[in-house]
Amino acid sequence: MDSLGDGNHTAVTEFILVGLTHDPVLRVFLFIIILCIYLVTICGNLCTILLIRVSTQLHHPMYFFLSHLAFADMIFSSSVTPNMLVNFLVDKNRISYHGCGIQLDTVFFFGPVECFLLAAMAYDRFVAICNPLLYSTKMSTQVCVQLLIVAYTCSCFNASSYTASFFALVFCGRNTVNHFFCDFAPLREVACSEDSVLILLSTFTSGSVLVFTVIVIAVSYIYILITILKMRSTEGRHKAFSTCTSHLTAVALFYGTVMFIYMMPKSSYSTDQNKVISVFYMVVIPMLNPLIYSLRNNEIKGALKRQVGRKMFP
Repeated sequence: MDSLGDGNHTAVTEFILVGLTHDPVLRVFLFIIILCIYLVTICGNLCTILLIRVSTQLHHPMYFFLSHLAFADMIFSSSVTPNMLVNFLVDKNRISYHGCGIQLDTVFFFGPVECFLLAAMAYDRFVAICNPLLYSTKMSTQVCVQLLIVAYTCSCFNASSYTASFFALVFCGRNTVNHFFCDFAPLREVACSEDSVLILLSTFTSGSVLVFTVIVIAVSYIYILITILKMRSTEGRHKAFSTCTSHLTAVALFYGTVMFIYMMPKSSYSTDQNKVISVFYMVVIPMLNPLIYSLRNNEIKGALKRQVGRKMFP
């Protein structure tokens, strides 16, 4: 049963997710591609976490945040991808009302966690390059844990605002969501009534997270650029900038996609376009992050070679 009578309304107990496409051939093709991406995501991020744990040379603040970023990527992708894969194999992909709320809560929790972690990593690079003598003090274990607590606490508040907004939505029988997961905008489209105060609160919290973290990253890199340009040694400039390239690439991919999705004018909003971008944001980027940091970071490549060498030649 997908609905229950309640006076003049019909209380929805489950939703039907439309998915990406109805073409049977394309569904099989996408299933294989996205399954491979998901397996690489899980393996890549797990390996990143384990490598950072076992390699003492990676026990630094930057890699502390990177290990949590890898964990967030895994959960973020896992909250959506398995359900999307099921969608390719069935005619109608159903998700319960409470299951939809849990999925929404997970997405709007780990999405902001990634924002805060990327901001913390930018601040780490700022301190390392601009104030190297104070690095051990300003990026102590205590400071890193405090930054992590702030990230998870603020993300929890953001997720709670969206969860409250979701459960305040009133659905009058329509339960077909034009997306591959329970995103908030498509859910509002099928709702017949909503709490405008909670909607405003959730919009404010997510907007605040985005603006605050973008400012932290932008200011950090402005100071980093100024410091690098003041360096007399070309080798020193190259070395300083090389420590930032992996992070800059991850930031550009993540924030570029997020801003395109959530700052697109409603006049040019297209659900199908949003679906494609969301696949990149929620499925592809979590796979790319461990590849970016492993291929473009000499310390991780060195640690990986040492660990592989120990296993092969104990």
